[in-house]
This record gives sequence, C-alpha cells and structure tokens, in this order.
Amino acid sequence: MFGDNHECQKNYQTMLQSYKSLRLLVNVQSILLVIVIVVATGGFLCLQAQEKLLKDSPRVNAPVAIQTYTEGGISVDFSVEPVSSETVKAAELLTGTEAIVRFRIHDARNQALSNLHPSVWFNKRESAQLTDARTCREKIQSFLQPSFARRANLDLNSYFILALNHEPNISVIDPFNGFGGSKLYALIPLAGSGADWVMSRNKQRLYVSLPAANQVAVVDTVTWKPIASVAAGLGPGRIAMQRDGRYLWIANDENKAGNGVTVLDTVTLKPAANIVTGIGPHDIVLTDDDRLAFVTNKTDGTLTVIDVRSLAAIRTLKVGQLPVALAFSRLAGAIYVANTGDGIVSVIDIASLNMVAQMKTEPGLRTIRIFPDGRFGFAANQVTNRVFIFDTTSNRVRQSVDVGAGADQIAFTKGFAYVRAPGSEFVTMIRIADLDRTGEVGVTRFPAGQKAPKDSPASSLADAMTPIPADDGMIVANPADKTIYFYTEGMAAPMGSFQNYRRDPKALLILDNSLTETSRGNYTTTIRLPDAGPYDVAFLLDSPRLVNCFSATITENPAAPKSTAAALAFEPLLKDRNARVGEPYTLRFKVTDTNSNKPRADLADVNVLVFLAPGVWQQRLTARPAGDGIYKVAFVPPEAGVYYVYFQVPSLQVPFSANFPLILQAAQK
Repeated sequence: MFGDNHECQKNYQTMLQSYKSLRLLVNVQSILLVIVIVVATGGFLCLQAQEKLLKDSPRVNAPVAIQTYTEGGISVDFSVEPVSSETVKAAELLTGTEAIVRFRIHDARNQALSNLHPSVWFNKRESAQLTDARTCREKIQSFLQPSFARRANLDLNSYFILALNHEPNISVIDPFNGFGGSKLYALIPLAGSGADWVMSRNKQRLYVSLPAANQVAVVDTVTWKPIASVAAGLGPGRIAMQRDGRYLWIANDENKAGNGVTVLDTVTLKPAANIVTGIGPHDIVLTDDDRLAFVTNKTDGTLTVIDVRSLAAIRTLKVGQLPVALAFSRLAGAIYVANTGDGIVSVIDIASLNMVAQMKTEPGLRTIRIFPDGRFGFAANQVTNRVFIFDTTSNRVRQSVDVGAGADQIAFTKGFAYVRAPGSEFVTMIRIADLDRTGEVGVTRFPAGQKAPKDSPASSLADAMTPIPADDGMIVANPADKTIYFYTEGMAAPMGSFQNYRRDPKALLILDNSLTETSRGNYTTTIRLPDAGPYDVAFLLDSPRLVNCFSATITENPAAPKSTAAALAFEPLLKDRNARVGEPYTLRFKVTDTNSNKPRADLADVNVLVFLAPGVWQQRLTARPAGDGIYKVAFVPPEAGVYYVYFQVPSLQVPFSANFPLILQAAQK
C-alpha cells in the first residue's frame, strides 16, 4: 500500500470525494463513518509514495506577487491582493481588510482550464519557515476531516446555512463541522422578528428588516454579530440591494399616504432619501444596471418608477388590481407585475416606461419569478393552487401546473423551478428543459417535512428555499417541523436534515465561501484577512491532481483596534465525570494565565455554557471563585446524554470557542 503510487492516488482521491460528499448534509454519524472507512483503506498513509509526486513550489514573499506551481504540465498561478481603499495601500495585506484571492489554472501551452473545483484553505504557520511538501499534504489531509479542532483559519470550500427564525434571532448552521456535537455555529440576536433580508455582494454584511422595531439590523458575517440598528421608516418590509452595493432599498408598509421607500446609504448607514410612492404594501425590484427602481403600491394599484441617480420618482403607472410582486427580465428588457386582485400580469418596457402587454391568469397571484436566463416566467397563485408559466419573448402564458395548497414561493436551480406551498409538506419541481417543448412539462414532488408549514405561525417575505452551491439541489425550511431539509435532484426524498434547535425557521440563505470561476480558468473569491502572521495557502485539485502550499503574509493593521484577549487555560478538577439525571452536579476547575503560568483568582465574570448534545438543551452560568484560581459552578442535568462544557471570560475577551470543551456523561439514577 505504501509503495503503490497508483493505489495511493486512488485512495487520496477517495478521501477528497468523501470530503466533498459532506455537501450532501447527511447526519454527523454518517459523515464520521465515511471518514473511518476511508482511513481504514489507507487513504492517509500514502506519504512515501506521494513524496516523488510533489516538488517544492517557487514562492515569493511579496504578498501581491504571483506564485506559480507546476506539476505534470499543469500550472497554478496564485495571488492575493487587497481591495484598494483610501486606508489600504495597493501592496499591503492588513488584518481585518478585504482581499481578492485568485488562482489561474492552465496547461503548458498557457491554455486556461475550465470547470475545475479547487479546494483551498488559509492556515497560519507557527514560524516564517515555508512548509515542505510532506507537511503540506498532512495539513490538507487533516482539513479533509470534519473535526472542529483541525479547522483552518479560513476554509474557502465551506458554506454556512442561515435561518431567519420566527423568534427574534438568526441561526447560523455549519453543515460540515460539529461544535460539541451541535451544528449550530452561532445564534444572532435581533431586536424583533425579521421580515426580509439580503446579503451584500461581498458577503460581509447581512441586512434584516424588523417591522415591529421600525429598524434594519446590520450583521457582520465574519464575527456573526449585529453591528448596527438603523432607523428604516414605518413598518420596514421588503428590502432590495443594488448590484453595486451603494444603496439598500427598504419598503415602508404602514398603510399611510405619505409612505413609500427609505433608501439607506450602506457606507454611512444613514438614510439617503425617503421617497413617497403610494399606499402599500410594496415590492421592490431594480434593473441590473442600477439605473431604475420599481415599487408597487398595492392599495393604490400603481407602480412607481424611481431614477436611482437623482433618487426621485419619475413616473407612476396604473398596472392592475392589487399589485403584489415584481420580477425583472434582462432578456426582455421588461418588468413583470403580478396583480392579485384581477390575476393580470402587466409588462412594463424599461426603455419607454410604458405598459406594453398584459397576460391574463386568475385572481390570487402571490409571487412572480423569472428564470435566471430571462426566458421563462413563473407566477404562483395561492388561491387556485396553480403556477402559470409564460414566455418573456412573446409575453404569452404557455401553460399552468397544479401545485400544493397556498403556493407562495418559487426558487430555481439550473434544471428545475421549485414551488413551495404552505398548505402542504410537499415541494413541487418543474423541469426547465421541458418548457421549450410542446405538451405537458415534467413535474415531480418530494416531501420537505412531516407537517405543512402553515401549522407554524411563522411567515416571512423572504424565501424559505435556497439552492445549494452545486446548483443541483435545494435546502428547504419547514417551520412546523422546526427543521431544515436538504434535497438533491434525482432523489425521491430529502437526503438529510438539520434541527433548528426548537426554533421555527421561516427563511434561508447560504453564505458560500468557495471559489467561483469568474472567467475561463480564473477562480476567485473575496475574503476578510485574519490575524497577522505567515500563512500557508493550501491548494488541492482533484482532477488533474495537484497539491501545493503557497505562502501569504498578513501584517497588523495600524488602523484596527488592538486585541486585548488573554490566553487562559481551564483545568477541570474532577473526581468523576459522570453525573446523575435530576441531581446537582458541582464542577470545579482552575483558571491559569498561560503566559505567566500563574492562577487567575481575580475574575468576576467566568461564564460557563453547558449543553446537551446536539444542542437541544443548554444553560449559561456564572462560576463562583473558591480561592487560588479555582472556581466552581453547579447544574442539574435534565436528561441522560453527553454534556459539553465551555468557558468564557468577557472582560478578557476570551470566547467560549477559545478552548476545547469539557465532556461529561449523565445517566439515569
């Protein structure tokens, strides 16, 4: 096994496929089983046979310089450069700033190689010495394992699932790694229940409308913390972000004559304009060049056109009875307006700003969406439980499809349109390839839960479905089940699910950190640079097979606030790690400063988080000092199982995740 290069490569490839299969979101027990099987086959033991397959790559210490690695006639050009701003010089990589990571993959003739799927990790080195080929491989092998303890500083292959809950918070779920047995990575508090949300194009900020608070919450997606609450007019509902990220458009849905939209400057986080449009509620859509914004006024039966440059309304059109939803087709150069009162879909030409067509369906329209290529549109009717499919090149309804009760949402992958119906647990799939043919379209259904979503009080303007990054499946929230389901196309039922830990998920987003092929052979992403120091940029390509560690150096940002976090060790002082259900269990532990190796007896805010795997019960406590750096805390396990204990000291900026957890076992009496 050690000497057979062919067999070694085969095993290594098997390991990579196992890692990528984590995107199927099966439960953690199945994931660990896959890893154990792969390890047993020797996928990680091919070090000697791998030595001659890898050569040291030429590395350049200058952070902006292009580094090139060549193996078997295939070359990878790597660079990382900061996004220039007034405070960042062009050649500096500073902590906390944004940078663009680029890989260009080409052959010996300099021909770009497309449709590849490189895996990349940023991992801080302990010294400035460059990593050799053997150590590089070992690092990558450890990253391929779903272990919280072996995570790289930046994983450019992962994604997070965000759930906007009926409760005033957002769940952040890591589908790849468990934290103490739980997939819940973070829980973001909000000032009220969210109605709609949108992510910035650089994926660094999340904006959430809070109607009850008359605010929009701004969340940092690096720290997963709210950073601002911005006044957003009366009853903020639907929100839309310009493609250039300059303005956030916020619909004010209080039914008052002076209402319309608030336009928020995303740099200053202050209103740039308040534009009166008419009596809502409102939907908002912008043209892809950010030149025009369109706003429906449901009660008035009108559509307001706003010039983005001047932030002024330039036209108001009568479009039908009770307009509720908008969609834009770049192919047709038109805005499509769904009117729920009369079932008319009105077509507005964006060049002339005139209504050029009307398509008759049935009263009760709720949602309208255009497939990404702009050709076909879908209008869901929540009264007649049908979806009407129209062609934007002719502005004619092609056909209709029966769907579930109360159809209200439509989402797309490259192959299907997905339709959610709150009155049914089933999601309907319409095959896109069939739309250009005569006859009936292909329709299938799959169950996304045990209960109908309407059994939960949760409702949202935002989508409860979102496609997975591979674009061949869908993640669906079912608030009645308090569960998120993962479906892959071709299957009869979801392949897996995630608990939302007793919260009702009403909308979903995915934060995808992976590389994107922005042009042929060029794979890029934007990151926020982590802590200062030398980094390995570990690169793995499955086919053609390449493994290498490039180098990058990040320096301290003089404009950033200095971290004052202390380095503490928490040593349990236990005679028995076994607790009894229903009985108090006293935990004693010692806190030591690892820099001075002296006990810390002066801490008044040593917090303890205890939770039952996989996170279905938790309790937060403050420990009491017992002298000589020893602290104690007591809790009562409510049921049998494995309990994880984490420690935090806010005054010293020591988070719960700074140390490995203490594991306890509780059993029945």
